[in-house]
Amino acid sequence: MAITTHDTNTELQDRAILVSLVTDKIKRTGIDPELSLQELVQLAETAGVAVLDVLRQNKETPDSKWFIGKGKVEELRMAADGLGANTAIFDQELSGAQVRNLEEALDLKIIDRTQLILDIFAGRAKSREGIIQVELAQLSYLLPRLSGHGKNLSRLGGGIGTRGPGESKLETDRRHIRDRITELKRQLDEVVKTRELHRERRRKSGAVQVALVGYTNAGKSTLLKQLTDADVYIENQLFATLDPTSRVLALPGGKDVVLTDTVGFIQNLPHDLVASFRATLEEVNEANLVLHVVDASSPMREEQMEVVQSILQDLGAAGKPQITLFNKSDICDSGQLEMLPTGEGYLKISAFNPEDLTRVTELIEDELAGDTLTFRIPADRGDLSSLLYRVGEVLEQNVDENDVLYTVRLNKEDYLKWGYMVADFVDPQ
Repeated sequence: MAITTHDTNTELQDRAILVSLVTDKIKRTGIDPELSLQELVQLAETAGVAVLDVLRQNKETPDSKWFIGKGKVEELRMAADGLGANTAIFDQELSGAQVRNLEEALDLKIIDRTQLILDIFAGRAKSREGIIQVELAQLSYLLPRLSGHGKNLSRLGGGIGTRGPGESKLETDRRHIRDRITELKRQLDEVVKTRELHRERRRKSGAVQVALVGYTNAGKSTLLKQLTDADVYIENQLFATLDPTSRVLALPGGKDVVLTDTVGFIQNLPHDLVASFRATLEEVNEANLVLHVVDASSPMREEQMEVVQSILQDLGAAGKPQITLFNKSDICDSGQLEMLPTGEGYLKISAFNPEDLTRVTELIEDELAGDTLTFRIPADRGDLSSLLYRVGEVLEQNVDENDVLYTVRLNKEDYLKWGYMVADFVDPQ
């Protein structure tokens, strides 16, 4: 797969050469190095970096001192001098010692994939929870690497690798950083408790939850905006939105569900970031239905879908009812469209097509619908009548002396959750 790079722009702070090392371990894990490298180009551009060139190396194991081979270090130095690069971005994670050795040998700012992603997240987080999570991930990443970031912290002018916690915090000793990490974890625990209270309130109210998941830049936020008129930031770049957003979605039958947009997934998402954002990603576990939004136009569609399913598996949400929405069908050619799976649980859409949006809401309603039951509720039990309207789709309502007969469509999951409250009122007719 060809990697597209762009001409240098002297107005940009960072002018970088990207470096990818493909080891035997990477080959065994099944990670696609070309997919990862293509993403690194997009990540760099999202961070405002001009990508000048890409260097690749195949090696059995990383060099303990340089990460790449010594000869490749010299090749990188010559390329940087010739192109006027001031930064080298590595597609894998580096140790503090490797960063220090490469800085001394190359006189370049050295950034790895993890630091680049954390840098982008630092600029995207807007909520208190998101800001805390990003700073916690950054400090957890940087603590064991402080000795390897001397030049990065002393360079003037900022740029990638210096956003977020700030230079003054990173230059303090490890004890102060550990204290800060402890304080951030305490603050995050408070936020997580508040989020859990909100989840519990939604559960008690019988609110039906639908989660949007997918690879970053698949169009989840656009779909949320188009379906619910949500005021969310949308941009054609990786991680354009970071904080989860929930909005009420009205289904054709009149029932409301809560639709939540989650952070986009990506291959090789940093471990510290996954750990910090687990509370946010667990919104998926609370969902009655998962909408997997896929960029149908992406040449890496299959690989991206596998990454999403792998992360859902890690979160314990792989068994959730799921609909796959192949988004951006309006920019696909006929060959791409023909290769997309069809049938139950799959839908080809454009988030900008009103007819497709109607089909999405109808499919959500059908998927959430279940068995049809009739309940005989005493007229004075308004609490049970209200519950039926919240958790099911009331198809018919009739008065019979002192009772009200409700014909209700309930999905299996909701009946298992709430059925005990109305089980004694099921009408045998």
